[in-house]
Order: sequence, then structure tokens, then C-alpha cells
Amino acid sequence: MLVSVTAEMQRTGIRRLAVIAGEPAWCRQQAQQWQTTLAGDWLKVSEHNDLGESVAPSALRTLLGQEFRHAIFDARAGFHSEAFAALAGTLSAGSWLLLLTPPWRDWPHSPDRDSLRWSESDTPIITPHFIHYLQHQLAADEQVLLHQQHQPCRLPQPLTLSDWQPGDAQQQQHLLEQLLQSRAGVYVLTAARGRGKSALAGMLARRWPGRCLVTAPAKVSTEILARFAGDRFAFSAPDALLAAATPPQADWLIIDEAAAIPAPLLQRLIARFPRTLLTTTVQGYEGTGRGFLLKFCASLPQAHFYQLDEPLRWRQGDPLEAAVNGALLLDEPPIGTEITAEGLRVAECERDDARLLLALYQLLTSAHYRTTPLDFRRLMDAPGQRFIAAENGRKEMAGALWLVAEGGLADGLAQQVWAGLRRPRGNLVAQSLAAHAGFPEAAQLLSQRISRIAVAPALRRQQLGSRMIHAARAQTQGLDYLSVSFGFTAELWHFWQRSGFTLARIATQREASSGCYSAMAILPLSAAGERLSQQAQRRLMRDLFWLQPLIDEPLPLTPDAEQTLQADDWRELAGFAFAHRAFDVSLPALGRLLLVTDSAGLALHEAIIQRRPLALLVADFGLSGRKALLAQWRAEARQLMEQLDSERYAGWQRRLQAIASAG
Repeated sequence: MLVSVTAEMQRTGIRRLAVIAGEPAWCRQQAQQWQTTLAGDWLKVSEHNDLGESVAPSALRTLLGQEFRHAIFDARAGFHSEAFAALAGTLSAGSWLLLLTPPWRDWPHSPDRDSLRWSESDTPIITPHFIHYLQHQLAADEQVLLHQQHQPCRLPQPLTLSDWQPGDAQQQQHLLEQLLQSRAGVYVLTAARGRGKSALAGMLARRWPGRCLVTAPAKVSTEILARFAGDRFAFSAPDALLAAATPPQADWLIIDEAAAIPAPLLQRLIARFPRTLLTTTVQGYEGTGRGFLLKFCASLPQAHFYQLDEPLRWRQGDPLEAAVNGALLLDEPPIGTEITAEGLRVAECERDDARLLLALYQLLTSAHYRTTPLDFRRLMDAPGQRFIAAENGRKEMAGALWLVAEGGLADGLAQQVWAGLRRPRGNLVAQSLAAHAGFPEAAQLLSQRISRIAVAPALRRQQLGSRMIHAARAQTQGLDYLSVSFGFTAELWHFWQRSGFTLARIATQREASSGCYSAMAILPLSAAGERLSQQAQRRLMRDLFWLQPLIDEPLPLTPDAEQTLQADDWRELAGFAFAHRAFDVSLPALGRLLLVTDSAGLALHEAIIQRRPLALLVADFGLSGRKALLAQWRAEARQLMEQLDSERYAGWQRRLQAIASAG
């Protein structure tokens, strides 16, 4: 039976999922029988070695772009959702994907080792909400083979399909001919996995009469493109293209997986070449998503948009692709353009309300630059999560707010985080305010961080975001503050400021994902939270005197010109001199130290006051590299602190020794 069903799958160009649920030894035995019955590659993805040679889920990306016949995904100890989706994308027509799971009834109550990646727990947790949802999806799909131990095997329902031949790329060829006739401009090509967008880009490079340059986040990801481009393939990294005084001569710049490159860099790359082709995956486990089109491509003047939707390596409507996309919500949800505010209700969303939770996730997926199946798993089962949903009278999701519990660290641990000696998992903003902004108390106080916020496009600029924040704020008994981390733009900051937040930190390096400077803001909810808010805002204004020159865009903030060395500066100096606080976060306090001491000729003076490049400092001071320069800076800070106030210096040295020894 299995051989004939597989032959029919090969003839009709489809792939299927088979779920094998039972005790570990029984699952292994079943997998061995499948391998004996059906010839194929049988790629195995597993954390264990009882299935034979296998690939760890975390390493599966190294196989993207390759093709296999049949595979086994071992979920007996944990379900790595992105690896599961990636594995499905490597299988050719006629293939089976075997999913090995714990016994069906036990699975929702079995600790999931994959939760260590996303739950911020020290030990694996059970994930009942996600597993119940996944089981429902798999059981309802009549094309999924389901074999439970001690139960009859449920075979997939037969399909009446015509013969299929691979390589029917009419849509691809049609788009290639259009691109070969293109004038100057920006061209955007989007597609799901397996549609041949990289192959199309490679064929453009091979057939274009002039020169095409290729760039991408990583050269290794351009393997398929290079194969189709042949000897016409020419690659240059994005930073190399931007560093050149004049751009290389080329008719086309092809940017593969463009959504993984920060938007400001894309803007600069596009401006340097007459024609630019941006390819990206808008559906899939990477989470590049529709947000790329919403946030970047929509801002491009007179851009030309193309889409590939016909798969090349399997039949349209393939059962495996449908099963994986449905189970992990990989299909792009429709963006509600007709949604109204009639009967709008903003309320807390409980995890037991599966319908509401799924709608909330889909709205976040449509609105955010990167929302992945990992986020879906975290939303469904990670501890310390809280959700606010806005629904209209027709049960349509109008807005979503996702909060995560943070803080509550013990005093000793918070001090070690501040000193750069410890960095426990989780607590993104709370730890950053301790480690970067210099406030260990921020990690001790209880807070909730706004992880995501989204509003349906038709209802934006109607204060719905503020209403959801107000609803979240109304039920915060026992909390000291709400926080948010965001890519700084004047528009976003205006929103958070209008919602009652005060800016607590801004980084001097752009985020790789957004291309913006990372900023953090807090909304105080208690007296302790109010003190933290005021202190953080006051220090940020003082620090901006030193930080603003490092940020290559104006900020709608006024630096404080008052730069006397104060008591809290000594704490920052001690953390740098006697522990492991980073140079960039200690720079303002170091600058104020330099203003009141005789520091001419020191490496610190050259770096901060003279702003000399680090490479020149390393050479001038005869140092071996950046690590040696950092050690020199710390030694010079100790020297200046002791010269300025030896008693204070000794006191802080003892305090830092006590903090370090407590670990």
C-alpha cells in the first residue's frame, strides 16, 4: 500500500506528511520500516542519535537550497517549528515527511526541550496550548497520514490528479522577459519558498547583455542564484558596496533576500545603481513577511512589483505545503482594509480563547517586520505573557498588544548585571536599563514590557493604540512600570511620548533588523517607577551631550550642557574601571572625568575628546588590538579616579570587589 501511494504521489507531483505518534522505541521502529520500504535520501533532523546520522534542528539552515527525497523530523523531545518548516521546503515531489511525536494523548503534557529557546525558563516546560492546536490541525487534515501506537493507521484520502512534470516555469520565464526589457528603476520580486525567485534572479544575471552585481546578507545564501548565473555571477557584500567611494559599474544590482538587510542600507544601495532587483520571501518561517512590503517597499517611488506563486518543485496545492503552512500559520493573513470601529471592544485576551489568540497573532504577523513561528510558540505557551485585544462587533481583530513580564531580580544579581558580570536569560528592557543605562534597580522592580503592538491599517491614527495601552495600564496592580523597546524614529517616539512614556535609553549603534537606533522608554506606575523614570530621563539628557555626535541623525531631544562630575558618575566609572561595564555605555561618565582631570595624551582622551578612530589608537599606543585598548582604557580610568579622589576610589574598588565575589 505504501509503495503504491508513494508512486501515485510521484506521478502527480505532490508530497505528504506522516505523523508517527507513540513511545520512542516504537517510533524508531516505524521509521526504520519506512526507510526499508521506500528508497530515498531519508534526511533525519533530530537532537538524538538513535535514528542514525542526523542533523540538529538548529543546523538545518545549512541545507537550504538543497533537495531531498523523504525526511524524518524527530519531535519526540521537542518541536522546533522553524526547522520543521525549513525541512519541508527541501523535499522534492513524491516525498514523505515523517513527524515522530510522543504518544498522542501524552504529547500536550510532555516537557518540550525546544521551549528552552523561547520561554526564558531554565528547564523545559509543557506547551499544551500549541500542541493541542497542532494536533487539531493535523487530525483535521485528511491528507495527513496519522499512525498512533495501538491504533489503526489513518491513510490520507485519495486524490484525483493529472500527471505532473517538473520544470514548467512559464510564469518565471514571462517575468524574466519583462525584466530583460526593463528601464532604470526599482523592481521587487516576492515569492514563497520553492517558487524559483533566486533562480530567476540568476537567469537575469546570465542573460543580461551588460553587467549585473549580486549582494545579499550572506554570500552562502546565494548558492542557487549563483548556479543559474553561471560564470556571470559577481558578488559583493552590502557594506563593501557602500564603502566604495564610487559604486562599481553595473546595470543591475540584484539584492537577494532583501528583507534581511536594514532599510536605511537598502535605500543607500538602491540610490547607487540604475536598476535594482530586490527579491525576498514574504511567506515562510523566517518571518520576513508582509511587513517588508508595508514598511519599506511602499515607500519606494515608482517601484515595480512582481510575484511568483507557482511552485517549481512540486504541484500547486501540494498537501505537505498546505499542512505545514496551516499548522504554523505561515500563509500571509489578509490585511483588513474594510474593518470598521463599530462596536469596538478592548479587553484582556485569555490563553484559553484559541480563536482570539490566533486572530491576534495573525494581525501581528501582517503588521510586523519579523514575526516567526517561534513567536507563535511563545505567544501560546511561554510563561509571563499578557495580551490585550481590540475586536469590533463583527469579531474582527482591530488591534493587538502583547506584554511580557520582566524584573524582580534579587539585589545581588541585579548589581552583577549592572557590573557586566552576569546576563541571565530574558528581561530585555529591565536588564538593558541595568547593564546599559546604569540603573540596577530597574531589574529589581516589577515591570511588563510591550513586546508587540499592532493596529489594523484601516483604523490607524484613531487612538486605538493608546486605548490598548490604557487598558493594559488599568490592570497593573503591583507593577512599577511598563516598558517598550523600539527602533527610534520621530514618529514612533511621538506615539510613545503621547502615551505617557519617558525616554530612558538610546543606543549609538543601529539595529540590524530595523536599521534604526534602539531606544527604550518607560511608563511609571508606582513611586519607585516614577523615581526611576525621572532619574533615567535626567541622565539621558546629560549623556546625550556625549552620545549625540555618535548618532548620525538628529534627535528631537535637547542635551543637557551641565557636565559636572556627579555622584552617580562615580558609580559608572567604578563599573568600567573595576568590572566589565562596556566602554560605549560608560563613555559619558568617562568624558566628564576627563573634563576635571589632566588627561592629555591618554588613550581615553584621544578616543573621547579627540574622537580618533580606534584603529589609529591601537597603532599609536603600540597595542595588539581592541581588547588591549580596552584594558588600557580601564587602567587609565583607575589612574584618573585615584588622582581625583583616592578615598572615593578605594571605596568603590571595595564595593565592586564585593559585588564580584558575591557571584
